[in-house]
Amino acid sequence: RLMDLWPKVDAQTWKEYTKCFGCGQDNPMGLKLKFSWDGTTARAEFTPDQHHQGWGGYVHGGITCCVLDEAMGWTALFSGYNNVTAKMQTRFRRMIPIGESCEVTCRIVRQTSRLIETQAQLTGKDGTIFADATSTQFIIGPRKQEQGKHEEQ
Repeated sequence: RLMDLWPKVDAQTWKEYTKCFGCGQDNPMGLKLKFSWDGTTARAEFTPDQHHQGWGGYVHGGITCCVLDEAMGWTALFSGYNNVTAKMQTRFRRMIPIGESCEVTCRIVRQTSRLIETQAQLTGKDGTIFADATSTQFIIGPRKQEQGKHEEQ
C-alpha cells in the first residue's frame, strides 16, 4: 500500500505548545506570533527588534524564514490538520529593517490526502514585499479541538 510508505511522524502535538519559538506565548526568546484566520488566509503582525538582527540594522534571514514557516504551518493547522513542514522555498526580495512593522499572510494553494501546499508573503505596512515562500506541509493527523491546543489565537 502506498500509504504504508509515508514516513511516520510521532509529534506530540499536545505537549509544550506554549514553548514554540514562533508562536509560543510562554517562550521568553520566541517571536510570540499571534495568527488570525478568515477562512482562507492566516495573518499575523511582526515587528523585529535588535534581537532578530543579522547584518547591522536588518533582520536575520533565518528569522524571516521562521516567520514565513510559522504562517504556513498555521494555515494548514487552521484547515483542520496537525502538520510539519516537509519542504520550504523562500525568496528574499528586500532586507527588513529592524523596527519595521510587518505583516505575514498565507493561504493554501493545493491539498491532497497527505500534503498541503501553501504560499506566504511577508510585507511592510506600505505594501513592500520583503520575502515570499512556498511550502509543502506533511499532514500528521487531524486537528483535535478537544485537546485545547492550537486554538485560534
